[in-house]
Amino acid sequence: MDQLNSSSTNRLTVRLELMNKPGIFAQVVNVLADEHANLGAVDIVEAMADKVIRDVTFDIANEEHGQRIIEAFNKLEHVQVVSFSDPIFLLHLGGKIHIQSKVPLKTRNQLSMVYTPGVAKICRAIADDHNKVNILTIKSNSVAVITDGSAILGLGNLGPEAALPVMEGKAIIFKEFADIDAWPICLATQDVGEIVETIKNIAPVFGGINLEDISAPRCFEIESTLKKILNIPVMHDDQHGTAVVLLAALKNALKIVKKDIKNIRVVVNGLGSAGSACCKILLAAGVNHLLGCNRKGAVLSVDSDNVNKVKEDFFAHIDNQNPLMTLREALNGADVFIGVSAGNLLTPEDLKRMSQDKIVFAMANPDPEVNPHEAFKICRVFATGRSDFPNQINNALAFPGIFRGALNVRAREINEEMKLAASDALANLVSQSQLNEEYIIPSIFDKRVVLAVATAVQEAAYKTKVARKRAFIA
Repeated sequence: MDQLNSSSTNRLTVRLELMNKPGIFAQVVNVLADEHANLGAVDIVEAMADKVIRDVTFDIANEEHGQRIIEAFNKLEHVQVVSFSDPIFLLHLGGKIHIQSKVPLKTRNQLSMVYTPGVAKICRAIADDHNKVNILTIKSNSVAVITDGSAILGLGNLGPEAALPVMEGKAIIFKEFADIDAWPICLATQDVGEIVETIKNIAPVFGGINLEDISAPRCFEIESTLKKILNIPVMHDDQHGTAVVLLAALKNALKIVKKDIKNIRVVVNGLGSAGSACCKILLAAGVNHLLGCNRKGAVLSVDSDNVNKVKEDFFAHIDNQNPLMTLREALNGADVFIGVSAGNLLTPEDLKRMSQDKIVFAMANPDPEVNPHEAFKICRVFATGRSDFPNQINNALAFPGIFRGALNVRAREINEEMKLAASDALANLVSQSQLNEEYIIPSIFDKRVVLAVATAVQEAAYKTKVARKRAFIA
């Protein structure tokens, strides 16, 4: 039997022409039941005396499953398949974003002001004082969302063209949640030097740079170099957005189990871009006992004796040649497991090695490191990166507010204090009365999120003296 994934990425909409008499549509429903497909929306497109046309949307396990259902529909008496489509493809037709003018062009006078000759006055003003570009152009509210297509979601190195739909999606989130104009840019190079040089040369147009889906370890060097040479915020969201949300969720989970972050033992599996950033922010937040693991086992060990040295030079303390123990051995007595690696690496029996009141964040997508249905039974607090389970660790909770706050104060950079402030703001949105095992982090659709995060980021920017203006509103 095909296993359904309750995700909109496996969904079909089929247009059916049915004889308009009782019992005909019941045949359609019976096919879906027999095939274990979840029926979703049913819409009447047109109703006539002798026939009715309906659009039927349902979840499927995979393409083969969907094709089998369509063939079964075609075999029904008085039922005809008119067409079928994947709503995800329909949504993407022509792209998901467009540019919209703020200024009407209905008269020659309006045209002369937005373009030549009137615009020359603005050009000269900016040439005389480059800071005016932040007042007189789109720059102050613009972020470039830049990738080389080398680490697209969980799909891997698919190149710049295949990365564009993801970057468009990111641009939508920026606009819808934080009213930031974001521009998807997919580079036809994976050379570190070329990427840095390209971004440096286009940076004058933007108020911030959001790096996305760039594989490790190149992403570390690209971000680090850009932060040194640019005077606008640069953030690799796969690293820092994930880390900010993770820390917020962990702080609230620790409130539930009544444990101190300074005393817990944490195991992080996966030391790529996201995993490394998660380790760093945990150490910055007070974690003193941490084991970092990769495919070879535990290759990073942090305790109270070396924690400050690890903070100073994180990667220097990773020893890939001499793993201390296996991942399963590392779990012995651990309070927290954080997975940013690959699906189905662990079993419920493996998690039983951990201490009481287990906190497990299995964030690999689409399949978490351990089966969620089984993990829920033995973990006190369980979270994933998926939207179909409670406690989604979603970096979209962080990056819109972080960049909103940074742009509002024209911050030179996004520093550690700003990220920690963002994490605190997220955690604090869940009140003590609301907090429970299945609600440790606010929803991405909670309208308080961006304002709370942006305000906290602004204040941290002032305190650390990287803000260049005072924001009146968040």
